[in-house]
Amino acid sequence: MVYRTYTPKPPLCHFVELLWYYQGGERTHAKERILPDGSLSLVVNLNQDEIRVYDPRRTERAVKFRGASVGGPHSEFSVIDTAEQKHVIGVHFRPGGGFPFFQLPVCELHNLHIALEDVWDQAANDLRDRLLEAPAVEDKFRVLESCLLQQMAKPMERHPAVAFALHHLQNGPQTRTISDLTHQIGLSPTRFIHVFREEVGLAPKLFCRVRRFQKVLRLIGRERDIDWAGVALSCGYFDQSHFNHDFRAFSGINPSTYQVHRTEYRNHVPLVD
Repeated sequence: MVYRTYTPKPPLCHFVELLWYYQGGERTHAKERILPDGSLSLVVNLNQDEIRVYDPRRTERAVKFRGASVGGPHSEFSVIDTAEQKHVIGVHFRPGGGFPFFQLPVCELHNLHIALEDVWDQAANDLRDRLLEAPAVEDKFRVLESCLLQQMAKPMERHPAVAFALHHLQNGPQTRTISDLTHQIGLSPTRFIHVFREEVGLAPKLFCRVRRFQKVLRLIGRERDIDWAGVALSCGYFDQSHFNHDFRAFSGINPSTYQVHRTEYRNHVPLVD
């Protein structure tokens, strides 16, 4: 198994968290649930010219894409076929980092996967061809980095209100309210929500809930003996019931089931019947 990551150079690194590459064998499970983190993702299948994503509520039905797909910011889990993950490369954007690379507002991709060629046209197919021709992993990363720079559809500059909000929502206390932010930003709540959704893809309150869910996953790590009430309290949930409701809403499973089946990649969990 080969798993490599690469952090691109500025200015891309301010919008792209990392480029990643994976090549491995068969998984022990056929399908995998991908948990939401509120960010965009881009995946190119280097093994075969097809990617399938399943409706999490009806996993017998899949949407097929040619070669590469874009996953919008999600607030629910999605399901993928592990057989198509043998040889893949991708981009994990930072929260609010995907908007410069697509013409459409990011909010139109909420909870959706679409074919990359639907937004990049022929450039999507050219990208896959170039990635297949690149001999080494480092060369593939350079191809992907170059393609992202070429596909910039908008300036790499966040709206000041969005930049301010992202910083404080991700680094400030969990008790920070949206009204606190709008008061400091100087925009009306309606205007703030509009510009935030266009760049980040989720409404501010929903984004906060997803990021709090991610904080839970980071906090519990690989531990098996978890004080769930303590986790809920430290992450800003009102009570255990509130915590359990949000965890199931975003993952489709309860916290203890997640702990039993989780993998080394915290947002990838085998789909167990």
